[in-house]
Amino acid sequence: MSSRDHIVGVVLAAGQSRRMGRPKALLQCGPGGETFVIRLIRALVEAGIRDVVIVSRPHDAALAAAVAEEPAATLIENPDPDRGQLSSLQSGIAEAERRGAAGVLVIPVDIPMVQAATIARAATVFKASVAPIVRVTHQGRHGHPVLFAAHLFDELRRADPAVGAKAVLASHAADLLNLEVDDPGVLRDVDEPADYRALFGQSLIEADRRD
Repeated sequence: MSSRDHIVGVVLAAGQSRRMGRPKALLQCGPGGETFVIRLIRALVEAGIRDVVIVSRPHDAALAAAVAEEPAATLIENPDPDRGQLSSLQSGIAEAERRGAAGVLVIPVDIPMVQAATIARAATVFKASVAPIVRVTHQGRHGHPVLFAAHLFDELRRADPAVGAKAVLASHAADLLNLEVDDPGVLRDVDEPADYRALFGQSLIEADRRD
């Protein structure tokens, strides 16, 4: 096993979902589909990432119950998620560090349609490279997942919360690896109801009626 083989998948699911009006992690991927969080967990496992951490808000019982059904996943709480997404990433890397990870593969829960094959390819490229960061792109646009090597964990902990992980990405622009993939799902984030309709062809109200 190479020194880069142990990758922990970190799914960021501690946002307030203000624009969506409901927790995004438990939205369905279309009529009768898996929830966002379950689809991502299963995609990660199918891709060979069998150590998965879900970062939630405190006391999110519904999300905890959903994650408990997936043996490969562990839910941890970000004690102060209103500090922003970087704080959730920092909670995730702290857990990954405890598990002896060589790196983390990070994906927000509101980007649910990334293909397992894309995740597997990104992980393979990360393991075979010496790049500190591997970031997937589609048609030249930056997407998710993003993989960070463990030696960047301290840098991520020190990052400006107002800028987030983008500051670390910028500081390593010369040596990070952009991996072009034929997977539009790496860009399809679902921030608000209009995004949900555009991705799944139905409104949240219609999804509720079919549920």
